[in-house]
Amino acid sequence: MLNNFQTYIPEEAIAIVQYLIEQHNFTLKIVNQRQTKHGDFRKLPNGKFQITVNNNLNKYQFLLTLIHEIAHHVTYQKFGRVQPHGKEWKTIFQHLMLPFLQPEIYPKHILPILAQYLKSPKASTDADVKLSLALKEYSKEIGKNYIFEVPFGSLFEFKGNVYKRGNKRRTRIECLNMSNKKVYLFNQNVEVLISKQ
Repeated sequence: MLNNFQTYIPEEAIAIVQYLIEQHNFTLKIVNQRQTKHGDFRKLPNGKFQITVNNNLNKYQFLLTLIHEIAHHVTYQKFGRVQPHGKEWKTIFQHLMLPFLQPEIYPKHILPILAQYLKSPKASTDADVKLSLALKEYSKEIGKNYIFEVPFGSLFEFKGNVYKRGNKRRTRIECLNMSNKKVYLFNQNVEVLISKQ
């Protein structure tokens, strides 16, 4: 089951992805957005393998997420159970991504950022702020801003709550929840609505 994945990725990547799907025995399911993850890989009770990818990702995020999950599948096939984002997975992910690192697939300005990320890929692309921002510019929601764009001391809304933007730590920004007065740490590239209050 391919769920018509072709419409979710850059056209120039279709043949390579088709080849990877045919080479590795798994079912690809394109699913509704999940708040906590872009995709996952799992072995089903019947012994078959399934990869899921969120349907709300732009084509560059979708492709990267799909290859990330295929790398989990290949790692499992080669090594069995190992650390999920350990050295085996990193090596396979880097190898699988190489054919996609071309300007016909990814925009030229994203390629160096993607190449830097792939030197030591993290469990989530969102953990790499530069890459996350570069990828999100192709799907940023209208009327929303990133937290780092919100002026210090200004109010913003996120998931129905109002926060006040505080100091930036190393990679996160302190934000005060205006109703419970607790401070939360936000990834600086989270999309929020600047409050009109």
